[in-house]
Amino acid sequence: MQVFITGATGWIGSAVVDHMLDAGHEVTGLARSDASAAALEAKGARVLRGDLDDLDGIRSGADAADAVVHLANKHDFANPAVSNRAERGAVQTIGEALAGSHRPFIVAAGLASLVSGRVATEQDRSPFHGIDSLRGGGENLALEFVERGVNTVVVRFAPTVHGDGDWGFVTWLVATARAKGVSAHIEDGNNRWAAIHRGDAGRIVQLALDKRAPAGTILHATAETGIPARDIAGAIGRGLGLPVVSIPADEAGEHFGWLSTFYGADMAAGSDATRALLGWAPGGPTLAEDLDSGCYYR
Repeated sequence: MQVFITGATGWIGSAVVDHMLDAGHEVTGLARSDASAAALEAKGARVLRGDLDDLDGIRSGADAADAVVHLANKHDFANPAVSNRAERGAVQTIGEALAGSHRPFIVAAGLASLVSGRVATEQDRSPFHGIDSLRGGGENLALEFVERGVNTVVVRFAPTVHGDGDWGFVTWLVATARAKGVSAHIEDGNNRWAAIHRGDAGRIVQLALDKRAPAGTILHATAETGIPARDIAGAIGRGLGLPVVSIPADEAGEHFGWLSTFYGADMAAGSDATRALLGWAPGGPTLAEDLDSGCYYR
């Protein structure tokens, strides 16, 4: 199949491209820089120059594809409205391009604020609707296109998609620990994060396409259901040789900055339905194994 991928050179996207090419698909990746374009071409993928603000370019990429995988996100935590608008615009544009075709549309989503006090499952529906909500309500918007003849599949990624070269939340936690001289968690650190290795995350996206997940399917890219924040802080403390401390909730913003909201959240999520549907099981290292390997401290 000809697969158009946004975010194709991102942390998750680059793994997805590898899996898609290995499975025999032809890939066109959206690239906003010369370096990104060169990285895609070196893998044997085609390049479409543009970014999330180039909706005409995104539309042309979707028009020419047999399937679309939307992974790009601005992740502008200082200006969430900017990220929300871009996400909603891209989802709307791709959905309109695919309407009536029954072509696959795989959309990345998150687990933040999905449920409270329990493990989230694939049966839980996102509470976010509209451009002013988290990620611009993109998950629900994408699912609305099922009624318009689009084979939408949502993949909710764990808050940490870890591995050697990660530049996500765990990397920021390590940087904060270095800067502050302590590895900290908030309060008792009982809040949990689901986790998955980058290679496993990419494999789930490829299987969602190749196994033709039904329209409206929600998948969870999680290998570990919920790792307590205190255990994450403990592993970072071991890796850096720093003491592990508890930070009061009212001091978390000063200590962690923008990351405090995420690090203090409970984002545990299972993937039983995903494993059963795709015949998938995780094969990569755990988060603790990656943290103990030293790759986050180079």
